Amino acid sequence: MLETRRSAPSSSPPAAPGSGARIPHGFQLDPHSHAEGQLVYAAAGILATTTERGTWVAPAHRVTWTPPGFEHAHRFYGTTDTRLVTVPVDLCGELVAHPSVFAVGPLLREALLALTDRAEVRPGAARRLLAVVIDELAETSEQSLHLPDPRDDRLRAVTDLLRADPGRNATLADLGRAAGASERTLSRLFHTELGMSFHRWRTTLRIHHALAQLSRGWSVTDTAMECGWSNPSSFIDAFTEIVGQTPGRYQADLRNHRS
Repeated sequence: MLETRRSAPSSSPPAAPGSGARIPHGFQLDPHSHAEGQLVYAAAGILATTTERGTWVAPAHRVTWTPPGFEHAHRFYGTTDTRLVTVPVDLCGELVAHPSVFAVGPLLREALLALTDRAEVRPGAARRLLAVVIDELAETSEQSLHLPDPRDDRLRAVTDLLRADPGRNATLADLGRAAGASERTLSRLFHTELGMSFHRWRTTLRIHHALAQLSRGWSVTDTAMECGWSNPSSFIDAFTEIVGQTPGRYQADLRNHRS
């Protein structure tokens, strides 16, 4: 699973509206909440946001959205070029009412960078630029890479086993024997409680893990093997379907940004 090791940061994480910082691998922010909305853009690296509803992962070129009042924690994987934008309460209603992740296109990227790279020169300029960001997000489909957390103790026992070893190729029946529940019961719980199949949940967990490994320079083949795929082609297909680009393209984008 994604590492939970805490490392001392070389610089403090962004704390003010329209700010940015490079966050080192492994740094985490403990659970907290905000009175206003918050956008966090990972221009490079990976940001994982965890709430009571599960974990949202934002690889490079994604932006996370957390509405006001949601308690959440952040973890960073790879050196993350982090840009933080606070959204005033009166604008939050323009966006979805739950945490999510959105793809960042060229216009949205430039607007986010401008909000976090430069001081406001003309009064009201930042507010107008923020309105552009809101308009872009309202027109962008969610790409949440969301991994919901279970409440049922039997289901949580299974997901804990998978998180401890994402590459484990045990069947749901095997996991059920360890958790004290039947395969049929667990299959039903995955659908009713988590809204997805066992296969989909485990695949998403593996993609979370793969993103962290790729951001640290692992090869596509080594990442595929580590995350439980028997061959790189199957991994590439699953990664592309969930992330929206191949793992090779994802790594190339990371290298281009760092250079």
